[in-house]
Amino acid sequence: MTRLTSPGGARSPHLPPGTYRPSRPVSWSRTRTKVVAVTAGIALALGTGGSAGARTAAPAPAPSWQKAVDRILADKRLDGAATSIVISDAESGRVLYDRNPGKRLMPASNTKLLTSAAAMDLLGPGYRYRTDVLADGDRSGDRLDGDLYVRGTGDPTLLAKDYDAMAADVAAAGIKTVTGKLVADDTRFDTQRLGRSWAADDESAYYSSQISALSLAPDTDYDTGNVYLEIVPGSTAGEKPKVKVTPSNDYADVDVTATTVAGNGENTISVDREHGGNTITVSGGIPVGADPEESWTSVWEPTGYAASVFADALERHGVEVAGKTELGKATPDGAERVARHSSMPLKKITVPFMKLSNNNHAEVLTKTMGDESAGKGTWSAGLKAIEGFLKKEGVDTGTLRQVDGSGLSRMDNVSARHISTLLHSVRKKPWFKQWYDALPIACAGDRMTGGTLRSRMCDTPAEGNAHAKTGSLTGASALSGYVTDADGRKLTFSIILNNYLADSVKGIEDSIVVALASDGRETGSGKKPGTKGKGEDRRPSGPLVGPECSWKKPARC
Repeated sequence: MTRLTSPGGARSPHLPPGTYRPSRPVSWSRTRTKVVAVTAGIALALGTGGSAGARTAAPAPAPSWQKAVDRILADKRLDGAATSIVISDAESGRVLYDRNPGKRLMPASNTKLLTSAAAMDLLGPGYRYRTDVLADGDRSGDRLDGDLYVRGTGDPTLLAKDYDAMAADVAAAGIKTVTGKLVADDTRFDTQRLGRSWAADDESAYYSSQISALSLAPDTDYDTGNVYLEIVPGSTAGEKPKVKVTPSNDYADVDVTATTVAGNGENTISVDREHGGNTITVSGGIPVGADPEESWTSVWEPTGYAASVFADALERHGVEVAGKTELGKATPDGAERVARHSSMPLKKITVPFMKLSNNNHAEVLTKTMGDESAGKGTWSAGLKAIEGFLKKEGVDTGTLRQVDGSGLSRMDNVSARHISTLLHSVRKKPWFKQWYDALPIACAGDRMTGGTLRSRMCDTPAEGNAHAKTGSLTGASALSGYVTDADGRKLTFSIILNNYLADSVKGIEDSIVVALASDGRETGSGKKPGTKGKGEDRRPSGPLVGPECSWKKPARC
């Protein structure tokens, strides 16, 4: 049921004991005058009345967009679906509209609002990860009689070039020969690589990569624990396509069974990784002359992946390691640091994390909070730290369930009220502006500005106005954040939709936010006065067919 809440509401206070009672009959008009006067006095004393003679306080008028939101939610795509919605005044936190506000639903990637806010508060905007290379053994000239350790602390932004720079520093430190092993120390985090109830058929997908304290990303989207494949068709039908892997490595093997088909043929390219190994199979067909296909594919055991790329870098810089590579062993006390890489600060990591809805970043931050708060780099310790933060912000954690940091799990259960409470509370935080700026922005075409909202709500009053986090799982969609209405008032909104059968309900979310931004005068089809198109990166704000843009990894989305 839709409900409008106003401060104080309408009330009729009862007369207190000792109120004048006449001892002889009087006219009703005289009695009514006395009662009204006393009632008005009480109302004024309680702050519930205005001018003398008013029996009750007038309720606040319903927002002009309320009927528009009701109409939008009557969309047949929501028939049989579950909804939880709260719209509030951002400054006061006063609820202006809600529907099933306490109903727990799958929030999908709206879970990242909880995780990212906790990370900014508990770790701090300036928090940095450090990756060290340490020598354990005796030095004799350019020879290390012992082992060389590369120790990770969870940096989700490490690239191949960063490992190359550390290898160069090892050589510059005078080490040319290592008689022992290369050891990859990922012991800051536990060995549980995948979250609770993550789908098995997503295992090779870039958004379901394994979590390790030592890993690397193929590019500056920072999809940690993945390799990037570019699949180029052959020049004639029947040829195998060429596949380029980034970063170049010997850890993942690519098995190409795909073929190039005629130019008018169907593109059926598929990329999959076997369970428990690192053979990536490229199958299907790609037409002659077609644009290259792209795939970001997760690896099995990212610690080994990082160690392999670092070992290759050491070799390029003339550092020979005699022994085999060993994984998961802690660095001994007293080892000498010979190289270090520091990550960008958390306030900058939060940008690709939130704009592109990076699941791996959410889980790395969760385990980092666990280690910083309890000395345990585990999901359970990290989630307990997030829970403590949420409690301090007034969120009723006893009525929600969070089992991972990203929302990839279908076991996460959160209501719009939980998120709405958080959105209001964090506005007082010193780091709020940095966090707010990291949220996706409606129809801001640049990927690191608009993020997963870059193609939505274009040519509407929400364009460049709405800052919000998206969320998508099959049958679950969410959008929560901030928008300024036509009168300049900042609103918070949380929209969680579950159990629908339509291909997408993103158009419904967008229409609600546009109604808020336009004060209910339009619901997503009109343009802002005087606006002009900005080129091909603009998309209509209507219903989307199929997966949302955030599921489509290539930049052309």
